[in-house]
Amino acid sequence: MGIAPQLVDVLDAHRFDEDALLAWLQQALPGFGSELSLRQFQGGQSNPTYLVTAASGRYVLRKKPPGKVLPSAHMVEREYRVIRALAEHSEVPVPKAHVLCEDSAVIGTPFYLMDFLPGRIVSHPALRALDRGERLPAHHAAVDTLASLHSVDVNAIGLGDFGRPEGYVARQVARWSKQYLASKTDELPAMDKLMAWLPDHLPATDECAIAHGDYRFGNLMLAPEQTKVVAVLDWELSTLGHPLADLAYYCLPYHLPSDLDGMRGLLGEDLEALGIADEQETIARYCRQTGRGGLDDWHVFLAFSLFRLAAIVQGVYARALQGNASNADALEVGKRASLLAEAGWRIAQRGPGGVL
Repeated sequence: MGIAPQLVDVLDAHRFDEDALLAWLQQALPGFGSELSLRQFQGGQSNPTYLVTAASGRYVLRKKPPGKVLPSAHMVEREYRVIRALAEHSEVPVPKAHVLCEDSAVIGTPFYLMDFLPGRIVSHPALRALDRGERLPAHHAAVDTLASLHSVDVNAIGLGDFGRPEGYVARQVARWSKQYLASKTDELPAMDKLMAWLPDHLPATDECAIAHGDYRFGNLMLAPEQTKVVAVLDWELSTLGHPLADLAYYCLPYHLPSDLDGMRGLLGEDLEALGIADEQETIARYCRQTGRGGLDDWHVFLAFSLFRLAAIVQGVYARALQGNASNADALEVGKRASLLAEAGWRIAQRGPGGVL
């Protein structure tokens, strides 16, 4: 049993001139066809995503959202660049990227087109939507795919300038501290403590790899009938960064409660009964696949990942309050920001010997 991506009619807020899109694609992709149909993928993507069906096949279109956005946000141009480079020059599973349109006059914002791939997306790491026998192989496939991404030579595939190759964690701490303070609504003592602690406990060694930035099961597509990862999706936060930040983010569910809606946690689950790997097994497999002897500063990467996620969630909460202060979901989101920060501070306090 798996989960297919959900499709809905294009939302009113995300409609655009389909005739203009068709005319542009007919010029950009010879043989595209004389007509197209659009459906929208449902979910939490900040970049609206559509299924495009034409005589030449099925495609996925991702575009910037309408309206005013931050200059550094929703960078579909960067998504297109990294996907295309990986598809053409690596074994990392990504859809084939076809064309990028940077002209906002066509459908209102820049967009790109890539292949549609059939498959299954299971968003919760407990993987209950899969048969028990599939769960461990799926976790192994996710870890192996991450290791494959981090093993790519960024210069060899033309991405040496995709980000700054040094100081990733320090820059991220500064960035998300600023973002958190800009969206702060309530006092969160754990966030204040992490903002003070992280700059003084940065990783001792710096490394450079392609960092996905949001590597989790919800952004992985499994094959329809196998546990193989056929596509890594949603590269909006990708850059050059420290690979262990991606690994720590993937491992966050081991430190988050399983009984709180929206947290997608595994803490409190019987992992053996579920048939999935624990954190130590996950780390050991990643180290084997990347040739590492072990991990240093693991508690720092976990604390940082929880801090970053708390800052992101706080931003969502603040925007929700601005739009509708009585929104019950927004209040739940706000609660999660505090829990994430508190989990990060507990890990920071325990230090390097107390997180596994």
